[in-house]
Amino acid sequence: MRRAGLLGVPWMRPWSWQALLLACIVIAMSAVLQAICVALGAHYYFAAFLPSLFVLGLVAGAPAAGFAALFTIPLVWWAFIPPAFEFNALSSANADSINLFCLLAVLLIGLADLCRETMNIVSRGGLKPPGESAATNP
Repeated sequence: MRRAGLLGVPWMRPWSWQALLLACIVIAMSAVLQAICVALGAHYYFAAFLPSLFVLGLVAGAPAAGFAALFTIPLVWWAFIPPAFEFNALSSANADSINLFCLLAVLLIGLADLCRETMNIVSRGGLKPPGESAATNP
């Protein structure tokens, strides 16, 4: 793990076991938060998982966030889509909810990866000006 130059965010190597362990922890914490939201009456199945995917993508990289997104789908289907704790056929509304989550997860993970790379460039001192081009006349 190393520290970024921007906001002191700890970064992990994207394909490390620590990143995948963090992904499992984030999934578990999001599931607990989602269970609390469902107990309070919310019916948005993936609401607690989307922000955590973005933060996980920033800290641990795109592979860990992708793993978390793929693992989230069967978890939500099993635990939160009625009837709870059973795998049943999905209604069209539930299938649409899963499709929308997949779309948003890809967009958020891509945005997190772009932010991660931007913070990496900024911490190294920014972009260097290019040298003289061969097409420039002296």
